[in-house]
Amino acid sequence: MKTIIMSVLLCTVVLNTFFTLALAKTPIGIVIHGGAGTISRDTMTAAQEQAYHAMLTHAVSQGYSVLERGGSSVDAVTAAVTILEDSPLFNAGKGAVYTFDERHELDASIMDGESRNAGAVAAVTNVKNPILLARAIMEKSVHVMLAGKGAEQFAKEQQLELVDNSYFNTEFRYEALKRAKQALVPQPHQAAVPYDPAWKMGTVGAVAIDKKGNLAAATSTGGMTAKRYGRIGDAPVIGAGNFADNSSCAVSATGHGEFFIRYQVASDICARVKYQKIPAAVAAKQVLAELKQVGGDGGVIVVDNKGQLSWVFNTEGMYRALKTEGGEVQSEIFATKS
Repeated sequence: MKTIIMSVLLCTVVLNTFFTLALAKTPIGIVIHGGAGTISRDTMTAAQEQAYHAMLTHAVSQGYSVLERGGSSVDAVTAAVTILEDSPLFNAGKGAVYTFDERHELDASIMDGESRNAGAVAAVTNVKNPILLARAIMEKSVHVMLAGKGAEQFAKEQQLELVDNSYFNTEFRYEALKRAKQALVPQPHQAAVPYDPAWKMGTVGAVAIDKKGNLAAATSTGGMTAKRYGRIGDAPVIGAGNFADNSSCAVSATGHGEFFIRYQVASDICARVKYQKIPAAVAAKQVLAELKQVGGDGGVIVVDNKGQLSWVFNTEGMYRALKTEGGEVQSEIFATKS
């Protein structure tokens, strides 16, 4: 009888533990962005708007399907950003903007919130998907950031797909370059000229939480139109344009990179969550408001360690989409009217 009673008690404990864990399960979810800045209702056609919504929906759905199958948050953000890099609609990968010398230099980063391992790549010219190179750096090297020719050599050794720089050419980005060059006359040094949103800077990114509650963030960009002298923005800088930590949140940023670097936007948001114990959405709103006061335009997407998804931006719009467990895809471009 004593054995039977002990068995019943043991089963009760196991069942209670199971139900407690089931109730405490963190929901999976993913948020993506395709850049913030020169997005205007007045200049965007209905066809263009439809194309952006379709690509955002496709990318976020593919990332979510990874999570739904039990895949990691790192896998999910990689999948989503790779799709955005392959689309000419966004300033990353195929749609990257032109440098002053009429070429393309690409940056990317990725971070695993569980281990805080990270990988970043800057100023590569022939890697089809920079986010895959950033991930290879994170997982298969002892370094965090590689740049230029060295990064390209590592990509070759990792057997990543390489392309001619002309692969990234698009007509509308070239037109943007010509307008930027006109604005830079007579002083062709971008750092000495006030920032003009018409230069169509932008970024793509994704943040996610998986079934194990692990966070990840990924960011990729072609940088700033007409950039010179090997300029590198915030996208590959861990803590500025990208950050993930299971103890707080994961963030991917887009905007005027110089400001995001100086104010360490991504890590600042997560630090406020961790140490001030405030919601991630509130922290993001605070940081973006403070950034606006000093002239920094842009936005962020955020997921916290409870699975709460959010986005904040201080521009007219930001290409963005999210999908939560049990919910439909939510895709938006312009700021919602309050």
